[in-house]
Amino acid sequence: MTPVRALRDSGIIVWRQLIQLPRIPEVLIFALIQPVMFVLLFRYVFGGAIATPGESYVNYLMPGIFAQTVAFGAVASGIGLAEDLRRGIIDRFRSLPMARSAVLVGRTVSDLVRNAAVVGVMYIVGVLVGFRPEGSVGAQLVAFMLLLLTSFAFSWIGVVIALSMKTVEAVQSAGFIWLFPLTFASSAFVPTESMPTWLQVFADNQPFTIVVNAVRALFLAQPVGNYIWLTLAWMIGIIAVMIPLATRQYRRRSG
Repeated sequence: MTPVRALRDSGIIVWRQLIQLPRIPEVLIFALIQPVMFVLLFRYVFGGAIATPGESYVNYLMPGIFAQTVAFGAVASGIGLAEDLRRGIIDRFRSLPMARSAVLVGRTVSDLVRNAAVVGVMYIVGVLVGFRPEGSVGAQLVAFMLLLLTSFAFSWIGVVIALSMKTVEAVQSAGFIWLFPLTFASSAFVPTESMPTWLQVFADNQPFTIVVNAVRALFLAQPVGNYIWLTLAWMIGIIAVMIPLATRQYRRRSG
């Protein structure tokens, strides 16, 4: 199996995943409903009670929503793979002369494309509720690239969870268990200075906060500091750890 052949097989799996979206539009619709609900809830219910000195709350909020959206996409990656395992589609793939890596690579890349579309829609939703990015076009594009890298890295975590669990329900539960502490104990929705000291130490140094701070600085023309490099280090590190784990688990599951 040559690298070119593996890439071609991965492309076929990506196409298989993407052509399902028009046929099953509720997948994309429900992927949008949750982040839109978070935007409306925090913007109009909690926004007036959360102080963000020097910046409107909606401008503070939206970069966190973008990061949360791509992070929650990791759960969808795991659930989709678990569903394929349950229905026996992976067994059918095993009978075909295709690269084994194509199944995992195709799944994560197709979810990356879907998350890119969802973030684009959320950007429009943010503008409609008052989000006014101040960064240059180039800075905003860098922010989008960091979000997509985060999406890709977190999708591999979802894949590892899917390959480690026996049921779709277990994958869904396990997928959110690790995400909720990261997303809510972070700077996504409130400044970490308002947290207890012990929690602030965790929030300031965990990867989700690093991503949010980098994206927020780029969108709002604020000092970026080392956040871009820290984001790259975290995400590349996650990918470097999770891809071998996913490959090993997939070999065990597929025999």
